[in-house]
Amino acid sequence: MSAADADDSRTPFLHVDLDAFFASVELLDNPALAGKPVVVGGLGPRSVVSAANYEARRYGVNSAMPMALALRRCPNAVVVPVRMARYAELSRQVMSIFDDMTPLVERLGIDEAFLDVSGATKLLGSPRTVAQLLRARVLTETGLTCSVGVASTKFVAKLASGRSKPNGLLVVPADETLEFLHPLPISALWGVGPATEAQLKRLGLNRVADVAQTPLDVLQGALGPALALKLHSLANGIDPRSISLEREEKSIGHETTFSFDVTDQLEIRRALLRQADDVAARLRRADVVARTVVLKLRYSDFSTVTKSRTLAEPTNVGRRIYEEALAAFDALGAAGKRVRLIGVRAEQLGAGGGSLGLWDPDEEWREAELAVDEVTARFGKGMLRPAALVKPPTAG
Repeated sequence: MSAADADDSRTPFLHVDLDAFFASVELLDNPALAGKPVVVGGLGPRSVVSAANYEARRYGVNSAMPMALALRRCPNAVVVPVRMARYAELSRQVMSIFDDMTPLVERLGIDEAFLDVSGATKLLGSPRTVAQLLRARVLTETGLTCSVGVASTKFVAKLASGRSKPNGLLVVPADETLEFLHPLPISALWGVGPATEAQLKRLGLNRVADVAQTPLDVLQGALGPALALKLHSLANGIDPRSISLEREEKSIGHETTFSFDVTDQLEIRRALLRQADDVAARLRRADVVARTVVLKLRYSDFSTVTKSRTLAEPTNVGRRIYEEALAAFDALGAAGKRVRLIGVRAEQLGAGGGSLGLWDPDEEWREAELAVDEVTARFGKGMLRPAALVKPPTAG
């Protein structure tokens, strides 16, 4: 185990796992269950355990176990039905927090994810600091706890989160990867099920270190070339996989459908500014810039028009995107028309971080928006907004 305060800038991967998620949601919504063994699932003759809290796990109750067996092991368990809609609601809140902190989020189902925080460290601090901030936000905004593993590879990060449960944080510095891995049993390696474990043990291999030190050709003879190479690499701390995103974004946009048709120019400008700021924030989180801004309008008769404007220099500054979208609105001659939907989209995306030249006309806006990004990452959306988006109080 690494030191309690371990940190390392070379550990960009986080594995975040919500602790006993389904059961924790039930305790969150019904605090009277605190301290009791709680099992989530049905009571039918073929029902299985969907989740169990840590009190129930002490009796040997685990997910996917027949409910009848679970109740024999823990007769005093409180059984609550599955509420998937509620779990999905809280999962979306948690994943939104992850998205606030980095665009590189690989969802692994409803209750866990990998994150690459390489970009976030520039804004928020070291990987450990980012992980601490993430855990604090999840607890504050949802009432749930999570365990986080931080490492130089996805594989080690996932192992570390498991070692830190429940409600913990473990950083494995890059230089300590093998020290962390090698004492573990061979079953800790991804791809080692009961059959493979038995094959490895027949070779006299019981620990990850044994696999790491075995010649590759010996492993290949027992396991085949593909699995042998995979396990040998993992055992030596080698895992080249990056975050797997569902899709590569070719454009980033935001649309609003008004609850009633709008002609008020101030209301339309507010909508454009809000959308431009949202699009720009997403560009910055993805560390990309856009060369083209596209405005989309749908009128009350459901006719739809678009107008694009190409920038002299690509940007991820909300104010610049807003001004281009407003110019497109004027060019469409839309003033006075009844608008049902309005949208702003950034296209022709390219890598950010390039030179801004000797003079950056958006420097002041850029600095202000980066400050807002930091507040958003730490405390959530809406804590800071442009004054134009704050409506004056209604006289009464």
